[in-house]
Amino acid sequence: MEQLPVVLVGGLHADARRTTVERLLHTVPGSVALHHDLASAADGTVRRTVRDAGGTLDTGEAPLVNDCACCALREDLVPELERLAAGRTCRLAVVELWDSVEPKAMAEVVTACGSASLTLTGVITAVDPALLLPYLGCGDDLAEAGLAAAASDQRTVADTWARQLEYAPVLAIATGEEEAEPADLALLAQLHPTARQVPAGSGELAAAALAGFDVEAAAARQHPACALLPQEADEEGIGTLVWQHTRPFHPERLYAALEDLTCAAARSRGRFWLADRPDTLLSWDAAGGALCVENAGPWLASLPDAAWEMVPPMRRAAAALDWHPEHGDRAQHLVFTSPGLDREGLCSLLESCLLTDAEYAGGRTAWKDLPAAFDALLDPVS
Repeated sequence: MEQLPVVLVGGLHADARRTTVERLLHTVPGSVALHHDLASAADGTVRRTVRDAGGTLDTGEAPLVNDCACCALREDLVPELERLAAGRTCRLAVVELWDSVEPKAMAEVVTACGSASLTLTGVITAVDPALLLPYLGCGDDLAEAGLAAAASDQRTVADTWARQLEYAPVLAIATGEEEAEPADLALLAQLHPTARQVPAGSGELAAAALAGFDVEAAAARQHPACALLPQEADEEGIGTLVWQHTRPFHPERLYAALEDLTCAAARSRGRFWLADRPDTLLSWDAAGGALCVENAGPWLASLPDAAWEMVPPMRRAAAALDWHPEHGDRAQHLVFTSPGLDREGLCSLLESCLLTDAEYAGGRTAWKDLPAAFDALLDPVS
């Protein structure tokens, strides 16, 4: 059976997203755009629109599921795509995601359904470079901005935008009539250096939409243990600092420095380990002045040999690159990207949070007695 190619186009920059979708509709013969408007969720439904380059073809509504607009989208998306595929007239389904919907979740929905009639060929995030830094620095809750997908949605504009940007392998750049500022383009390149940048109005867009997409590889690229983090850079006043160390952090000193570290850059991310939690890989994800620290599972060095066969090859390969004779894959690997980055101050602050020589010499037995400053973050009482 011939499969219907599906491309996801997302991003909080609504005008850039619409420009990208319109370009695809006008350059790919037989393409159709499917959009779920989650703004109507307050009325109890999600409005669905299907259109082509000539205008609207169909409209409908999907009922809310568990008072969650995103859940309604998940339930309705694949059946609508399969209906388009069954019609045999659609040559490309362009799924225009609503503002705060993250492409990772929808990409996994499309591929997990196992439909024989659908194939995900691309994920594109549309970007207006002039809005890149304002959105990345916006710590407002999505609910405050009228962009929450559910009553329980606690995401912020900044962290949502960062994930939308960094997940997509293709960025459609929409600048309107004015050229993008060099500093904005430098920031974009440093935040996602491996992305393919395509002008939203160019003929390259169609090829990018059909290039193919590997959901498992995309998820692995986002996992803290093997994420493809940015490299050192300094251009147009935008800097990226890559800070690495094998010695563990002192939990109390690092906790006391969290606010300063979080506010030191527009975006920071990576992985780290604490002396009192030597077996736990911790993820660092900060944007808009807010930090999320999470338990990302065990370090490979803490697992028995028999368990390694269950670990994805990409994870094993990433660990092998920086394997330490004593600590294995345990390491500090944090990346900070921002205009006006204070590299010297950041390095000094981070190094002050590591165990001192005397503390390090005490070994793991002594480390376990250090103040458990991160318990409230990592082990919240339900």
